[in-house]
Amino acid sequence: MIERYTSEEMGAIWSDQAKMDAWKDVEIAACEGWTEQGVIPPDDMAKIRQATFTLERVAEIEKVTDHDTASFVQALGESLGPESRWVHHGLTSSDVVDTGLALQLVRASDLLIEGVQRLVAVLERQALAYKDTPTIGRTHGVHAEPTTFGFKLLIWVEEMRRNLARLQAARRTVAVGKISGAVGTHANVPPAVEAHACEALGLVAAAVSNQIVQRDRHAEFVCTIAIVGASLDKMATEIRHLQRTEVLEAEEPFEKGRQGSSAMPHKRNPARCERVCGLARVLRGYAVAALENVALWHERDISNSSVERVILPDACCALDYMLRLFTGVMDGLRVLPERMRRNLDLTHGLLHSQRVLLALIEAGMTRTEAYSIVQRHAMAAWEEQVSFQALLLGDEAVRQRLSAEEVGALFDESYHFAHIDTAFERVGLLS
Repeated sequence: MIERYTSEEMGAIWSDQAKMDAWKDVEIAACEGWTEQGVIPPDDMAKIRQATFTLERVAEIEKVTDHDTASFVQALGESLGPESRWVHHGLTSSDVVDTGLALQLVRASDLLIEGVQRLVAVLERQALAYKDTPTIGRTHGVHAEPTTFGFKLLIWVEEMRRNLARLQAARRTVAVGKISGAVGTHANVPPAVEAHACEALGLVAAAVSNQIVQRDRHAEFVCTIAIVGASLDKMATEIRHLQRTEVLEAEEPFEKGRQGSSAMPHKRNPARCERVCGLARVLRGYAVAALENVALWHERDISNSSVERVILPDACCALDYMLRLFTGVMDGLRVLPERMRRNLDLTHGLLHSQRVLLALIEAGMTRTEAYSIVQRHAMAAWEEQVSFQALLLGDEAVRQRLSAEEVGALFDESYHFAHIDTAFERVGLLS
């Protein structure tokens, strides 16, 4: 991922140094397993624990070998004496690479989980702050019925909690190592070595593997990242719509000194939300690539490797960036209740049409007749920009069923908010 979208913390997890440090941890853990089996002498093991390497030396060797793992093993061995013969004993490259990758994925998962937790906390706070702030609900982009802005955000709270659970599950799915040899049969490295090494590394040993950890695990991980990104995309899209000049019910923070346009000084664009939406598209593309990696030839081929060198660091870096960016947007969100009020009144009372329909039905009118009457007056109110309530009161068929007081009561906006607290209680934000 380019530096612009990479945090220092996430970038460090995916650096070449971190990758090969993880490989070193795997090599040493495997040697510890061999020592436990009585194969590597304790004195040799003590020296192996002190083994070192440099990226420069690995790169120098790779110019000849054209194999990064073999070059790493050689560089690590060069820091040792005769005991270097035990490094990589019975292992194949994927034992080291896949198990090391699991360590990186676990660390990246922990950062992403923390990011989601921070966003959930901000969303919870904002949902409670605007729990009783009326706004118009929209379906198909068109005014429907009243809701509250806090209720909108409550839906996001619950969705991000689901995403938190998904990421935690995905972390468990990829926290799996394998040290089972060239085709996974443990022919040259016994299961006990694998078990010891994985436990020492904080991983679960794959119950069964061929040369690699199966890529459905990594596909699940990347698809989970894409789902979290899709949720952020949805939320950022909502803010973008609400920030439109004609709507202007909420807008992302616009700090002093920020510029929305190089040409138009008046511009306050939802550029951060647009960035979130754009990167979500990248994540969905990576999900497809991860799914393509599942089907490999026989006990494995290497077609997945080049893909993963791009999509795994990039997906983690991108989502980490998106979470940080959107959490900042929501933390500093500018909410405009007065514009929400103005938009609620925009349709001259049409948002109460369903309540009028139900009242007429309950008063004895057939649904077909009631719908026809209410729709006719609703269309007239919208096209002529006049009071919907006044048109209803002028209809003899309505007056035969409902008094003027009863019609007026149907336009009480608070009716729509009677169960808002119940939703907050269900989500656990109110007791």
